[in-house]
Amino acid sequence: MTATGAQHGSKAGAWLVLLLAGAFEVGYALSVGGSAGFTVLGWSISAVVFFLLTLFCLSVALRNIDVGIGYAVWAGIGAVGAAVLGPVFFDESLTPTRAFWLAVIIAGVVWLKLADSPEPEAGKATSTSDARTVTGW
Repeated sequence: MTATGAQHGSKAGAWLVLLLAGAFEVGYALSVGGSAGFTVLGWSISAVVFFLLTLFCLSVALRNIDVGIGYAVWAGIGAVGAAVLGPVFFDESLTPTRAFWLAVIIAGVVWLKLADSPEPEAGKATSTSDARTVTGW
């Protein structure tokens, strides 16, 4: 595998881990909401577990994703997920205006992902000898 191929694979894996971190962030936000200021034991334990999971996955993802992009995507996933699932678990509402602005956040997250995609390079190494030159082998 060429250096570019390895980098692309680790970048794709990082984005998957970032999505997982975002899902854990949703769990954390909902758990904090249900914990009533960490006074309900079950929700409080859930919040601590989701907090540790989301931070671990975020830190792993940020090895290969720029911190500004990664953090924005992670926070966006958490905000949208909590806003969409809040009415399912709690006495909250999702108005059309809120839904519109959540759609704007989703569009921004998608745009950030597209902006982080690798651009084709001119004269990319394709042969084995070129790949060895690029990787130093």
